[in-house]
Amino acid sequence: MLVQAVDMLPICEVILPANGYVRMLATLENKVRSAVAIDSDEARWLFEKADDATLKRLATEVKRRYHAADRATYLVMAIINYTNVCVANCDFCSFFRFPHQSGGYLLTSKQVLAKIDEFKNYGATLIAFNGGFNPQLKIANYAELFREVHSVYGDQLAFFEMTVAEFMFACKISRLSYKQGANILREAGTQWITGGGSEILTDSFRQRHSRGKYSVEDYYDAQQAIVSNGLNSTATMVIGFAETLAERLEHLDRLRRFQRDYGNSLASFLCWTYKPYNN
Repeated sequence: MLVQAVDMLPICEVILPANGYVRMLATLENKVRSAVAIDSDEARWLFEKADDATLKRLATEVKRRYHAADRATYLVMAIINYTNVCVANCDFCSFFRFPHQSGGYLLTSKQVLAKIDEFKNYGATLIAFNGGFNPQLKIANYAELFREVHSVYGDQLAFFEMTVAEFMFACKISRLSYKQGANILREAGTQWITGGGSEILTDSFRQRHSRGKYSVEDYYDAQQAIVSNGLNSTATMVIGFAETLAERLEHLDRLRRFQRDYGNSLASFLCWTYKPYNN
């Protein structure tokens, strides 16, 4: 009997962890189905332990709360890079040029309108603007451009007119509060200031890669001013900078708190991967 008991020990060592996995997964599945938020530790467990098929199944269950199971939609979107002049000096960007550096540009309003016409001919229904921290551009300059864009196109197209990061910089060099900046843009017809420029929203990431950009709380102060002044915004995240899993989870947890505190005011979440080679 002693030999039999010893022989059974390895079997128990296999079965018990498996049962622990099953219990944990069942607990988290129940939370997801009951619309109970999981915490960062539970999210880490799912990331590290659950297989892709399980994650897809749980994600699909959540998606079906908001969208018909058999319906998907798409749109044609174009991005206008109206300038590549930027002083943020992020170490992951190969696009920007410093002021007075060779290769820098700033499009005129006439050139912007020509690009919109070109994209419209390709069937675009949404036009986004994405540039940089250009010291020449204050909030009044953006408002002037967007007012002209709306006067020409009216309701023919939808526009994502700048990112939160660009908005923050323009407000600061204009010596305006975020609330004042949002009011000026709203009066110019702006409807969307999107969450672009967030990358990974942790201060540890920002210190490593883009010290001159903003702090996380400053970013959310700006986004709070945007949505509180009647404008729309989105949530974004870029992964693949060699950030840690803890930083990814901190980004998502802080975003969830913002949504909770401000009535789910961010309309969508956009996530994509960083392309490191001459991006």
